[in-house]
Amino acid sequence: MDRFRMIFQYFQSNSESVMNGICGLLALGSVKMYTSFDFSCPCLPQYNMAYGLGIMFIPPVILFLCGLILNRQSLVMLEEWRRPAGRRKKDLAVIRYMCSSIMQRAMVAPVVWIIVTLLDGKCLICAFSGSVDPEKFVGFANVSTVQVQQLLAKVPCRDDELMRNTSRKAVSRYLRCWSQALGWSILLILIIAAFLARWLRPCFNQATLLQARHWSNYIDIEQKIFEETCCEHSRLFAHKCILHFFESMRQEIKLHSFSLPGEGEEAEGEQDLLQGITDQDQVNKLLKTWYYEKPPLDALHNTTMGHGKDTQTLPEKSEHRFLNTLLLDLSTN
Repeated sequence: MDRFRMIFQYFQSNSESVMNGICGLLALGSVKMYTSFDFSCPCLPQYNMAYGLGIMFIPPVILFLCGLILNRQSLVMLEEWRRPAGRRKKDLAVIRYMCSSIMQRAMVAPVVWIIVTLLDGKCLICAFSGSVDPEKFVGFANVSTVQVQQLLAKVPCRDDELMRNTSRKAVSRYLRCWSQALGWSILLILIIAAFLARWLRPCFNQATLLQARHWSNYIDIEQKIFEETCCEHSRLFAHKCILHFFESMRQEIKLHSFSLPGEGEEAEGEQDLLQGITDQDQVNKLLKTWYYEKPPLDALHNTTMGHGKDTQTLPEKSEHRFLNTLLLDLSTN
């Protein structure tokens, strides 16, 4: 159990590793989906192209949307893009970097699906069998135009009686050759592009990239810590409300040997933990302040705020400073 907890905490603290893992799973899932999919071309002139191209491109769109939905940073990026400026200015370079990273990861599974379908060739054969020039093949020499279209539409159907005495195999090999050539070409182009992007990057100025990467990670971590701190505050708030609800049963609880703190000690301790936020209006004001007026990215400025209060009483973890500053501001209003 401890091992699983450590693994979960590792992935929770390394969102990039999580997203790389999700992208890998989506890519493997796309391959598994295609291999287990029962491809059945309708073998009709008016439906072949729609079916073949639909199988080739509709699943990649679904996989792309799944990649965006499962990527937590997509929501963080949209929130950062749409939030009011407040006391913290928005950096478009950071938003562009986050968007680029999200798109690259979301495109992995769709590209894998398209390449696999092209290398297999069934979709392209079904879609373009009716577009082949029949004069290139001997079996269609003495056949009328209408019959040629019907015969070409039957090329993906191996067991059809109309295709036993024609050059179905030649047409199928011709289209599969083009499909595989296109698939390998796309794969080669992607590998070369990745190689150039990887090895030519150090030749350019890295300062902007490092800054964008740093602040994109900061925005993600800040949002996680804010949510964790809100959950902790919600738990304490709920605990206090429940204790007040059961105040009338205090004597009965004591009879069952439950140890409860004294009223003064309890109120003082909970007030300390809740940082003065003790009703719904204050919580709503806190969340609204966090959205509209995020504190500036200045740790020294944020640790000296608080309207003259002693900030040494705040938690020593630096990641809680922003939220605790807002809590102190609201508690003094």
